[in-house]
Amino acid sequence: MRLTLRAQLALWAALATGLAVTLVAAGLYWSVNGFLRQAQEQRLLSVVEAVQGRVEGLLRPRPDENLLGTLLGVTTIAQTDLERIADDVDRRTVDLRVVAPQSGGLASVGTPNFPGGVPLNLRPGPGAYLTATGAHLILVRSLRAGTLLQVAVDARALREARQAFTRALTWLLPLALLLSLLVGWVVAGRLLRPVRALESAARAVGEGGDLRRPLPGAGHGDELARLALTLQRSYAHLADARDREQGFLRAAAHDLRSPLAALTARVEGTLARERDAARYRADLQEIGTDITRLATLANHLLLLARDPAAVQRAPVPLRDLAADAVDRARELDPLADVDLDAPQAVTVPGDRVLLGQAIWNLTTNAVRHAPGATVTVQVRAVSGGAAVTVQDDGPGVDEATLARLGEAFYRPDASRTADASGLSGHGLGLALARHVAQLHGGTLALQSAPGAGFRAALHLPGEGGAARAGATLGGNEQAGRDALERRGAGRR
Repeated sequence: MRLTLRAQLALWAALATGLAVTLVAAGLYWSVNGFLRQAQEQRLLSVVEAVQGRVEGLLRPRPDENLLGTLLGVTTIAQTDLERIADDVDRRTVDLRVVAPQSGGLASVGTPNFPGGVPLNLRPGPGAYLTATGAHLILVRSLRAGTLLQVAVDARALREARQAFTRALTWLLPLALLLSLLVGWVVAGRLLRPVRALESAARAVGEGGDLRRPLPGAGHGDELARLALTLQRSYAHLADARDREQGFLRAAAHDLRSPLAALTARVEGTLARERDAARYRADLQEIGTDITRLATLANHLLLLARDPAAVQRAPVPLRDLAADAVDRARELDPLADVDLDAPQAVTVPGDRVLLGQAIWNLTTNAVRHAPGATVTVQVRAVSGGAAVTVQDDGPGVDEATLARLGEAFYRPDASRTADASGLSGHGLGLALARHVAQLHGGTLALQSAPGAGFRAALHLPGEGGAARAGATLGGNEQAGRDALERRGAGRR
């Protein structure tokens, strides 16, 4: 079972405390043990300096003995002599032993309490030896004729200090872990209290559906406050998206219901009684107009709902799409003044159907909402890609209207009137063009002002950061001829 965040924080606090206590205890143990060992060795050195000269005095030849007898053994040193020397220093904590070669081996004499198990051949070293039991420190010094003096001092205080330290650590570490666990549990609970409040508020938002409800603790303070603020802003964005979606669905239902109702009424009215051929023809034309409007709306809705993963990435000649849009606009309104400005063949990677629909929407939007104005469709290769610009010198729009253009189903009052073809817009043209630009990684920029015309610029990224453009003179001449031919065909 996965632990809660509170339990994890408490365990991490206990682990950190245990590690800190262990490191501090290890450092203290090393320091204190070294200090006590050094103090014991200093005491041992002072004892050795006090007894070494007296023991060497016992090894000097006596007047009634020859030197050879003295060198052959330690029989000249009695146990009582060593006891007397130890008593003068500290009989309770100091013991002595003298080791000398004798008859091919080693002979020794020492005080009765000299620790057992110490080898006779223990050699002098730079420091003291600690016995296996840890009860004595032994220091070895060389005397005359290969004789060794071994001095042992009681080191039980050092051993007892280590044992006491170990016992204290044995108790201290579990207590520290338990205390840190309890403190970590309490502190984690206090720290996670805003999280629980935020969780309750988020649950209430999810159950109630009020995405604009303020979340507790939201602000720019600590990390939790910023998290709450981020969630609150995200919920607000979701609320805006939901409102736009609901508005989109209401507008789509309205725009679908109106032509369907009109179509049904016309069909029923036509079938209600006999009519002459001219009246049937007029009714069929009106029905065809409604069907065309429905087909256009359905096509736009399908394009808006298109999966981005299904967008094709093939070379698309923008000049051909712009020329086709100009021709269709002239067919839609023979009186429209629509010009093409595309001296070069510009190609970008993308979906031909989507890009063609976007350029057509921008063109027909200018023709429909700026009647009598001159509309220019321009295609240029720019740094990093290509730009398709549709500009008219019509009346333009104000700033408030411009800010909302591009929203699905948004139509200013002036745009609700039918165009020259008798077809009214759905408010999806600019929204679809912007969506197509986003699907291709580009942008749609709109510029206008009252009395200053309207300009829509579709910027598309090119393959490898630049669009391919025909730069040959022949290509330019052919482009100019194609444009003139299309303009002439449109005027005829």
